[in-house]
Order: sequence, then C-alpha cells, then structure tokens
Amino acid sequence: MARARIDDAQGRAAVAAWRTDRAEASRDVRALAVRYTLQLLAELAPGNTLEVRVPPFGAVQCIEGPRHTRGTPPNVIETDAATWLELATGELPWAEALGSGTVHASGQRADLAEQLPLL
Repeated sequence: MARARIDDAQGRAAVAAWRTDRAEASRDVRALAVRYTLQLLAELAPGNTLEVRVPPFGAVQCIEGPRHTRGTPPNVIETDAATWLELATGELPWAEALGSGTVHASGQRADLAEQLPLL
C-alpha cells in the first residue's frame, strides 16, 4: 500500500517549526519534518539504488540505478533526525556530516552531495 503524500504546506510548516525552536520541537513535528524531506528526496531523485534511513521516523529508496529487492541494500545512508534535517535544509554540508561520523554511508552509490539541500 502506498503512503499518503504529505501536503507541501504541512511539510514546510513542520520544517519551519523545527528550525524555529529545535529544542522544543515536539516529536510529531520532527517526525513530520523528516518524513516530508524524505518524501522530497524520493520525488527529486526517484529510483531504488540507495536507501536513506532516518530512524525511527522513516526511510526511502531513491537514486536511479540497479534495483535492490531483497535483504540488506548494498547502498545505505543512515543518520539521526537532527542531522538529516540540517542536511535537508542546507545548514550542514554533506561532506562535513560524513566526515564527522553523524552520517553512516555504505556502498558505492551512497552519496547525496548532488541532491542536498532539499529546501
């Protein structure tokens, strides 16, 4: 079953609320902001080559190329919600996040430098 698309106004409002007060942003606001930005990534870079995980809020497959169908994907990026939102909004450069260890990337195609920032 396909997930319902998050409305752009709602998604952008959640991202704006998170940016305004990160320390006080509720779990629901953070979850919506993460899911919305993951949705944007999947729409801007459709495909099934790379899996981007932001536990516990969501994961998407994106980037054109060889399709992954079973088991652990060969190309995976995983990070926490705060780091993901900083990457998605352009507040944290991809190379810096990778270098700091806040993003775990494995596989030859595990690179989002060309897709980020999303907003």
